[in-house]
Amino acid sequence: MNILTEGEPRHPVPGPNAPRAEDIKRARDRSHVHAHREGGRWGMLLWLLVGPGILVMLGENDGPSMISYATTGAQYGIGFFLPFIVLTFAMAFVVQEMTVRLGAVTKRGHAELIKERYGRFWGFFSMADLVFGNLLTLVTEFIAVRAGLGFFGVPPALAVLGAFFLIVAIVATKSYWTWERIVLGFAVFNLLFVPVAILAHPVSSDVVRAFFTWGPIAGGVTVGFILLLISNIGATVTPWMIFFQQSAVVDKGLTPADIRHGRIDTAIGALIAAIAAIATVLATTPLFIHHIDVSSLQGADFAKALIPYVGNIGATLFALGLFEAGIVAAITISLSSAYAFGEVTGRPHSMNSSFRDGWPFYTVLLTAAGIAALLVLIPNAPLVFITIIVNVIATLSMPPAIVFLLLLVNDREIMGEHANRGWSNFFGIGVTVFLVVVGIIFGIATVFPRLFLT
Repeated sequence: MNILTEGEPRHPVPGPNAPRAEDIKRARDRSHVHAHREGGRWGMLLWLLVGPGILVMLGENDGPSMISYATTGAQYGIGFFLPFIVLTFAMAFVVQEMTVRLGAVTKRGHAELIKERYGRFWGFFSMADLVFGNLLTLVTEFIAVRAGLGFFGVPPALAVLGAFFLIVAIVATKSYWTWERIVLGFAVFNLLFVPVAILAHPVSSDVVRAFFTWGPIAGGVTVGFILLLISNIGATVTPWMIFFQQSAVVDKGLTPADIRHGRIDTAIGALIAAIAAIATVLATTPLFIHHIDVSSLQGADFAKALIPYVGNIGATLFALGLFEAGIVAAITISLSSAYAFGEVTGRPHSMNSSFRDGWPFYTVLLTAAGIAALLVLIPNAPLVFITIIVNVIATLSMPPAIVFLLLLVNDREIMGEHANRGWSNFFGIGVTVFLVVVGIIFGIATVFPRLFLT
């Protein structure tokens, strides 16, 4: 069992006078952080250190998530799900805060750390499980891209292939800092759902009341309600988030001194993502109020169905929001697969790597995105059903991922003074138990649907 130290490099350096390109770029970025910290320029310091937390939260506000929230608003309106969404993002913050500490202290990505602490089998198992789950999720991201651009009449093949080549172009920067800032620029447009919600004219007193009363559940607790409940959890808390943020923290070069800023970064991301998610529910609530059947709606159909209630401008913003959600998530999720592959196989795994040194890393990233893009072009696929089911799968696969996270973050041999304390374990275990209970309820509802109201 390897003992990790803070100063240990992530990969062997070829020679004392031949540092890798990724190390040089990371050192240059860290020199800026050091200069602003020494100069007491806290605003600039925060600007330099934010990124992984905002990206992981807004990346999780992906295509299937926004379609899940849209379906929620159309089927249940304002009520139970508004405060429930806040709860799910609180759970996401609990999980990702532990991830920040783990990456900053150990200088290891999640898959790499599992391999080093528990052996090659578990390292490769966690990597394979992640890559498979990510491939399913990537399919849904390109579904969102196709749906969003389909509203403007863009042919599916052009929309999907265009998104893929956009990913290629961003990867070609070969710089983590540049990649992060470009994707953050795209991620800001997740807030396009906010003006759509305003155009839907929700009753403010009903919105406030929902947060304090959790509101009624239209139609009662049915199998469909439970499916959507789990889909909303999977829209917020998924395994890829752990792998991505921990690896991104390492790639960015964060240290234990940056943990506080990492928490702020993650909290900001959770807040923005929760606002966008709630806005999406509010935006589609008019469909619930007017009893519009959304069971057969595909992604772009939501935007079209909203035209009588939010106008052409609102529908346009909704479609653009779907495109943004899909493209940002496709970029971040494909990167998490490449990180995990490189970490477990011992190959270079950094966005700062050159193509010559990091070709396996870049190959996995672009291959995962390319396969998903091609799968989306299969004719007559049930797109909305696929997106909701993928969220359900993500929820059911989350408890084992959190167990590994809790074991690692409680390991004082590698975490030292930054290991979990009482409250962190209380909330972390609480999230795990909650997800297990929800999974059990889903199983019961699937096998014995008559136990629930219809």
